Amino acid sequence: MAYIQTAGEAVARIAYISSHVVLSIQPALAIDTAFSKHLHHYSTSRSPGLVANDPPQILPLRHNVDPLLSAFQPLRSGKLVSVTTSSAVLLPSIPHLYKLAQFPIVLHVSLHPSSSPDYSEITAIRQSGFIFLQSETLQESQDLALSAHALAIKSGKGVIHFFDPENSRHDAPIECEDRDLVSNVLELDSPRIVRPAKDENTSLYVDDGRRATISDENSLAPRSSQSERENAKDTSPQTGTDKGSTGGGSSVGSSVRESSADSRPTISSATSVESTVVRPVTSDDVYDFLDTIWTKIHQATGRSYRTFEYTGPENAESALFIFGSTGLFVDELGANKSSDEFAKCGLVTARLYRPWNGPQLAASLPPSVRRIAVLEQIRRKTTKWGPVLLDVLTSLRTGPSANGSPLIVGHQLGYIEPATVRQALRGIFQNLASPTPIQNLEVGSKGGPPQSSNHYDLAQPKVESAYMKILDQVFGERLYLANRLDAANAGISATVAASPEYGFGSLLARSEHRTRFINEVKTAAATHDFATDVPQSWLSKWALNAEDSKIVNAVAPDVIARLSNDGSRLSSTLLQSKSLFFKESQWLIGSDAWAYDLGNSGVHHVLASGANVNMLIIDSQPWSEPAAADAVRRKKDIGLYAMNFGNAYVASVAVYSSYTQVLEAMIEADGFDGPSVVVAYLPYNREDDSPLTVLQETKKAVDLGYWPLYRWNPSNEENGEPNFSLDSERIKQELEEFLKRENHLTQLMNRHPQFAANLSESYGTEVRALQKRKAKDAYDAMLESLYGAPMTILFASDNGNAESLAKRLGNRGKARGLKTMVMAMDDYPLEDLSTEENVILITSTAGQGEFPQNGRAFWDAVKDTTELDLSQIRYAVFALGDSHYWPRKEDKHYYNKPGKDLDARMAFFGGQKLADVGLGDDQDPDSYQTGYGEWEPKLWQALGVDNVEGLPEEPPPITNEDIKIQSNFLRGTIAEGLEDTSTGAISASDQQLTKFHGTYMQDDRDLRDERKAQGLEPAYAFMIRCRLNGGVATPAQWLQMDSISSSYGNETMKLTTRQTFQFHGVVKSKLKSAMRGINKALMTTIAACGDVNRNIMVSPLPTRSAFHRDVHRISARISDHLLPSTTAYHEIWLKDNDSDEKQTKVAGDAVVDQEPLYGPTYLPRKFKITIAVPPHNDTDVYAHDIGLIAIKDTEGSRLEGFNVLVGGGMGVTHNNKKTYPRTGSMLGYYPASQVHLACEKIMLVQRDHGDRTNRKHARLKYTIDDMGVDVFRSKVEELLEAKFESARPFEFQSNIDTFGWQKDEFGMNHFLMFIENGRVEDTVEFPMKTGLHEIAKVHKGDFRLTPNQHLCLSGVPDSDLEMMQGMLKRYKLDNLHFSGMRLSSSACVAFPTCGLAMAESERYLPELISKLEGCLEENGLKQDSIVMRMTGCPNGCARPWLAEVAFVGKAYGAYNMYLGGGYHGQRLNKLYRSSIMEEEILGIMKPLLKRYSLEREAGERFGDFVIRIGIIKPTKEGKRFHEDVAEEESDPE
Repeated sequence: MAYIQTAGEAVARIAYISSHVVLSIQPALAIDTAFSKHLHHYSTSRSPGLVANDPPQILPLRHNVDPLLSAFQPLRSGKLVSVTTSSAVLLPSIPHLYKLAQFPIVLHVSLHPSSSPDYSEITAIRQSGFIFLQSETLQESQDLALSAHALAIKSGKGVIHFFDPENSRHDAPIECEDRDLVSNVLELDSPRIVRPAKDENTSLYVDDGRRATISDENSLAPRSSQSERENAKDTSPQTGTDKGSTGGGSSVGSSVRESSADSRPTISSATSVESTVVRPVTSDDVYDFLDTIWTKIHQATGRSYRTFEYTGPENAESALFIFGSTGLFVDELGANKSSDEFAKCGLVTARLYRPWNGPQLAASLPPSVRRIAVLEQIRRKTTKWGPVLLDVLTSLRTGPSANGSPLIVGHQLGYIEPATVRQALRGIFQNLASPTPIQNLEVGSKGGPPQSSNHYDLAQPKVESAYMKILDQVFGERLYLANRLDAANAGISATVAASPEYGFGSLLARSEHRTRFINEVKTAAATHDFATDVPQSWLSKWALNAEDSKIVNAVAPDVIARLSNDGSRLSSTLLQSKSLFFKESQWLIGSDAWAYDLGNSGVHHVLASGANVNMLIIDSQPWSEPAAADAVRRKKDIGLYAMNFGNAYVASVAVYSSYTQVLEAMIEADGFDGPSVVVAYLPYNREDDSPLTVLQETKKAVDLGYWPLYRWNPSNEENGEPNFSLDSERIKQELEEFLKRENHLTQLMNRHPQFAANLSESYGTEVRALQKRKAKDAYDAMLESLYGAPMTILFASDNGNAESLAKRLGNRGKARGLKTMVMAMDDYPLEDLSTEENVILITSTAGQGEFPQNGRAFWDAVKDTTELDLSQIRYAVFALGDSHYWPRKEDKHYYNKPGKDLDARMAFFGGQKLADVGLGDDQDPDSYQTGYGEWEPKLWQALGVDNVEGLPEEPPPITNEDIKIQSNFLRGTIAEGLEDTSTGAISASDQQLTKFHGTYMQDDRDLRDERKAQGLEPAYAFMIRCRLNGGVATPAQWLQMDSISSSYGNETMKLTTRQTFQFHGVVKSKLKSAMRGINKALMTTIAACGDVNRNIMVSPLPTRSAFHRDVHRISARISDHLLPSTTAYHEIWLKDNDSDEKQTKVAGDAVVDQEPLYGPTYLPRKFKITIAVPPHNDTDVYAHDIGLIAIKDTEGSRLEGFNVLVGGGMGVTHNNKKTYPRTGSMLGYYPASQVHLACEKIMLVQRDHGDRTNRKHARLKYTIDDMGVDVFRSKVEELLEAKFESARPFEFQSNIDTFGWQKDEFGMNHFLMFIENGRVEDTVEFPMKTGLHEIAKVHKGDFRLTPNQHLCLSGVPDSDLEMMQGMLKRYKLDNLHFSGMRLSSSACVAFPTCGLAMAESERYLPELISKLEGCLEENGLKQDSIVMRMTGCPNGCARPWLAEVAFVGKAYGAYNMYLGGGYHGQRLNKLYRSSIMEEEILGIMKPLLKRYSLEREAGERFGDFVIRIGIIKPTKEGKRFHEDVAEEESDPE
């Protein structure tokens, strides 16, 4: 049985199971409280609650963001809400507490500081209308937490349950709560009092008059008189109160109190209820409810509770009433013997603090008590007499018990060391026994123990520094943040000083100061008190332009210089305020983390004032969180609020969506004469979230319209420009529709406020449900006219196999006379499932045994429901998977897990099997078709249609070869698809053809789930890859590529491992414009992808410019010679449809419509050529279909010819041992003048002999292995009519780039800069794209892209060297202070755009290296080059199989690890571990790196080292890649 260790855990568990919503209030989202870590655990594990079918919502909130405001919406909608918090939030929340007291909300309050809590935060709110319960021990915290929830439900009132966690820290663990007892006490089977409010058009800031009421016909019992209650005391479930006594079910811990259900007086006489009367809940009702609750707990557990707990002897003469931490006193008094000095002393504490039950206090005390010491642990005392002392005095000195009442003396309880508790008690009782006792005597240390406070200082989260850095970069010394955290504000708390409202006040004062200074300058300029006349003219010029920031900031340094030289007294006086000569860019920051704008008061004051103040408001609430739907909290509406003022500049920005737009907005805001509000999105769940998490959340919010990007500038009207600029380019049309819908819904909500929550929350769900229903109804209507039994086929498919199988099964069913319907699982309305007759479910397997994307929602619904009755349906399941995909035995259950789980769930709901679950295995001879071929006949037999005659022959599936031959030389229907505005996609066949044109259709996988949930198609966009021979671009071409990326793409460029430019995020409507823009730069994209020869790579060779020109010229000849000849590219992308132009030119060369080399079917697969120049193998010459190794002439200065390698290739399929990477085989030497013909003939042999039936076996590497190198060579030589000579000697020394400045033989300078993973973009830390843009404006040489994704600035003359070095430094492009591993790393794009990616790559590899760099530093390896590469899938775009260390994506977050590649790129690596996560990666790499540092031989590379020490075996040829791996795949189950 599980045990509970702490009071925080006990309370968190009760709150979780007893609530619909739990507000977890924390100092910061990344800092856990006594409650939050447990709540997070329950939430992530989806532990069930009791009050609702679904797990409750856990909403983490910072303590400084007016957190109780978030209770408003769920309470209004009738939900049970609880709050877990420290006492620090209570006083700032007083305005809310008076209203919340009339709702059934429970606040569980952990008193702080933890080691010596201050109870004044409880007494300060005692009159707020809440019910207050106090617990002291671990067991009491559980029981009273439950009591608080039951009391809130019964009374409809708010309950505050407070406790000191330190008091029970040493208590023995207790058992977890009894869920049956919780259900009984909460009376979940009974109708609940809580109902949704009738009028939701109110705010917590305004009292709407709600009061907790009760109907007397529902009362628990007739009202009783005071005498009856007092008589009932004798029959209550009490236990003895002798010193040290305990009952069998008493609380565990330091308390030895026993308690009972209370009997309470009332002011009414006994009556019976004869009619229904709705009245406010009274104190007597609370006492009655609590009686019932505690009686149930007592009957179930034996534990008893009463309003006031008395512990001690029956003949006690003195008593302590403690309102504070009791643990030390209880232990000390409980340990006394009868002869001890404290033998006749008792102790009293309040279980129910409010409503205060005075008569019950008197009844709880033995009659012998003559003296009472009231100890109040209250630090902030505001009155002479403590509030608890007054309560006790009122209870015992008034009424019938006043005569003969005991002496009552108040004491102030401070911190007491455990060793001095007896001394403290002695002092208390001595004062109590004194003839003239001292009132308010202080006991213990007032300040508490040293460093006892768990106070959290406000801090700006690191993730929010992005916007601060942009402000600093844009405005530099001009920037003034009025409410910055480090500002010195004497006597003002950091929380207040950081608030925008306070900052605005300080800005007004600062502005007034500068206005006075301007007047002083004007006066000074008119005097003759200067030593010379020079300052006067400069001051006059300054004063005339004092409000023009551009002019005044340029003049200010000169003015200051003239005054400094003048030396007069007046000059010295003015210089005392010299900072005011500059016009600052003044900003206020609003941030939930550290600068919370309570009630948006700062915004309102700024707008209402009309002052020239800029305000940046950071919204960190992830849009996907439930709290984001709370209209009271949505900062996106601040922009609309500000625009309604009409006098303000307003912008909505998101740095992780558009960095450029943020810059534009901030510059425009600063230039606007009036108030400016920039609302900035930066969503994160915790302050320590990674930038990747923030990026993904931002993209979802912007793409779906939750956070539109726009700028509103009222001053634009003066220039005849529109005020409103919408910057969410991707979704401009969708956003306009979104805004219309928002407007319609707003009107509807205002008209019918009671439906507002449902309307705003459920719109996306309604759209999705409506789409499903329409699709299903359309199928039903179509099938009505058909005969035969119905068969519904539902599929879940990521790569298309399950979908095609489902459609084929549907066609075969129709041929057998069945009425078939085929749908994706997620498109099917689940509520119809029980009405079907025959259901077939086909699913593939994704990730770690997960459902594919279009089946996850269906599975979640089937998995979570308990109300599905499938007893009337028949079903069958077929699953597709790979039995070797997860090789470790402990992971074998992932094999076909979705299908197996679905089969078990269908059977659980009573479905009747048509056939046992079929398992398709990619490891079978015919892949999944083997298992399917056995399963399908069983299905037809079960359906009684197995012997149907005259079945038509099925047409063969359409292959890529069919698509190519039917495309009319790559035309297809691409032109028509581009004109179709109903979708952002193109047809499947056109998707294959556009690859030949240099573009792939993709969708943003970060957004797939959210767009689907909103009823939208995927966020389709296109990747464009340029054909850039040898990777050389002019500055003009660079500027054009930069412009294209900003105007048509996602504002970034990718320098690819194919040594060219790549753009992402180009939507279909901009695709043609982007293509034309590329052509305008005399570049093209034709044949950058597809089954043709692609971009030819060349070593950048910065030190050998003449040799580079020779090699580059040959590469251009080969590229032009092998270029496709079809005019389709020019007709589709470049030709003006309105003209009569018959031919179009690309880069000035006329084209003709024929394919003399390729023919109508082109090549079986892609074809790649690269050229390497020894000793640098920086193009990975062994990894390509043709690898040309440049050979110098006898003088060693010019190109003579090439050694020709053939058959290299990287593409692999996980666990398919028929696929493997391969390094090129040597054919021999061929002269440079004829090498283009050799390349042509090699390509033609592949064209004619390559495998066109199996694309996984179609690359040249398989053709050569099938034919043999000698046979292949002979066929090439036969076409060439010439022989290859013997290979010439050469030597490679590395395959990485050589960074830094280098000189060539002509004295020109070249700088090879590090561009991590080739991504050219602007970030807050690194304005790389802007820097390269500025450099391109003045550069006179060229840019050379490297195959390792870096960039060489080539051809810088000595005369420009200093200027260029300065520009590189200014934009941080000269920074090469990275680890050798980082400089030698490379990654493909992967998520979010690549449709083949199984895991992150480009976005993750930098993080992984960062986590290894500490280890590298420790072991002296920081500067050592270790080649590490990562790809998101096994297709190998970053050529991982040649790296010394490689990680290849297997599933999201899981990678295969490969070791042993050659440092020169000459040897393949080998599988070391399969399907490992980050923790395992680090656990392997760190010890291995340490061994390398200690055991390596001189000059030994890491890849060679791991082979030598036996970690991995070498891969000597591609066919042996899967042999002798370090982790053998275990047999499937």
